[in-house]
This record gives sequence, structure tokens and C-alpha cells, in this order.
Amino acid sequence: MARDRGPSLITKYVWLINTIYRRGRITFNDLNELWCQDDDISGGEDLPKRTFHNWCDAISDMFRITIKNENSGEYRYYIPNERAIKNNEIGAWLYNTFCVSNALTHCQSIKDRIILEYVPSGQEYLQPIIEAMKKNHVINITYQGYGKDEAYSFDVQPYCVKLFRQRWYMVARSPYYNNEKEEGLRIYALDRIKDLHVEDEKFVMPKDWTAEEFFSGCYGVIANNNVEIQIVRLKVSASQANYIRDLKLHESQKEEERNDEYSIFSFYLRPEFDFQQELLWNADNVEVLEPLWLREEMADVISNMWNKYKEDKK
Repeated sequence: MARDRGPSLITKYVWLINTIYRRGRITFNDLNELWCQDDDISGGEDLPKRTFHNWCDAISDMFRITIKNENSGEYRYYIPNERAIKNNEIGAWLYNTFCVSNALTHCQSIKDRIILEYVPSGQEYLQPIIEAMKKNHVINITYQGYGKDEAYSFDVQPYCVKLFRQRWYMVARSPYYNNEKEEGLRIYALDRIKDLHVEDEKFVMPKDWTAEEFFSGCYGVIANNNVEIQIVRLKVSASQANYIRDLKLHESQKEEERNDEYSIFSFYLRPEFDFQQELLWNADNVEVLEPLWLREEMADVISNMWNKYKEDKK
């Protein structure tokens, strides 16, 4: 029998995680019965126990999700710490991505009833960047930033990648922008890269540098140390508060007050441009209470917007 490869094997991993996760605890016999019932994935054949254990090992390596056995009683299988699925960002992202992929793969008959969000190009460069990061290789990119008339080619040292609002970004050190204040670190959007190739040259990754610390207090991908991490308090309408409560704006979010008319949320972050844009997206459902400088800055933006539209009132 040919060995499973590629996406079909990933599909089986995800099926296994989903089945155990939904059942809570399940015996191997019950698991095998459900497996055989799903002809699309099993072909009606039994799941060999040795194969099952091999898949459990692969799932642990790939998703950092552990599947254990009770080793007593009914000898049921379970995921000991279900929170790990959510807390492990990379594993959770992979798991959720493959879950969606599996669902879409088996819905070709209703594909005209499923509308997906457009994702800019750039993913083609994600894998070579990650491979270069593993071995600390310099990469040469041809990059055309917004507002630039033409693209330029230069070398960079890739430090990390980050996904934000359906776009991939790379934090990299460029010798062309190297100075003591910024340490030469800049952020590049992968969809603005026109060409990329990995160089033989290697660089030394600073031992004390971490992506988490670099983006500490940031809302998105703007990492400006000139803006201090500080308390931001927002007054949010009751209707909009439901959305913010379920889908947090930032990991530091806390709800300080709640009534029938509004809620007050506090955040501990750098209220940079991307966070301000998020506030504007919420329109008049959100009011900045503090800090005062941010409240005044938002008021200026709103005033300028009003000046652009008020002529239509005449």
C-alpha cells in the first residue's frame, strides 16, 4: 500500500484531533468505528492501531497537541490540556487553517455559496523566508514600498515574520538603515516583495532579541519605541461592546465597567497609528477617555474628516 503523503495525511491528522476534541474521551474501538463510517477519509478501511500511534506522534510534533490514554478503565484517548490548542499560537493557527481547508475541500458542490475574503499575494515568499530564518541566511529582496515609483533590491537579515489582518510581514535588519536608535530593524510587507532569493552569506542572530519583546505593547505591526506603552481607556456603546468583548482588540483588554448603555474597556499598549485606525473603524461607537493626547488627536482627525464633508451640506 502506498504511503500517505501531502494534504491527505494532514486531513487525517485534523480529523483525529477534531474527533477526540469533540468527544472529550473516546476508546480506540469507538474511534475506529467513526473512522470507518467516514468513507471520504477512510475509504471504509480500519485504522491500524500502530498507524494511530504514529499519527499521535506526528500531531504532537506538528501542532504541539498531545493525545494521551487513560491507561485504566476503558483506556480512552483524550487531549489532556485542551487550552493548549488556543494558547499555542503557531499550533492553533495551523490547526485552524487546516480545519478550514478540510471543510472547503469537501464542499465543491456548494462552492458558489461560499464567499472568501481576498488575501494579498506574498505567501509565495513565506516559506523561503522561514527557511532562511532557520539557518540565519541573508536574503536579497526586490521591494517596492507604497508611494515608491520603483522597486529596489537589497540584502536583509530576516528576524521574524508576523501575520496581521490577512497580510504577512517580515521584521528584518537592513544595513542600509542601520543606526544605533533603530538598530536597522524595519518591517516589510511580503505582498510588496517583487523578487526574493536566499544568499549563501549568514548572519549572527542576537541572543537577547525576541519577537515578543520587539512587538511588546503593539496593536499590529507598527513597533515604535518612541510611543510609550500606556493605559488607554475607551467608552464603547453597548451594542459594539458585544463585538469587542467576544473578539478582543488587544490581549491586554479589560472591561472595567458595564451597563445597559455602554462599557468602559482599558488597554495597556502603544496607541500607534494602526490602533488609531481601528478606533476610527468603530466610528461613533467608541470614545477615547484617556490618555488626553490621544483623545485630542482623535478629535483632530474627526474634525478634519468633518471639514471634508461639510461642504456637501450647503
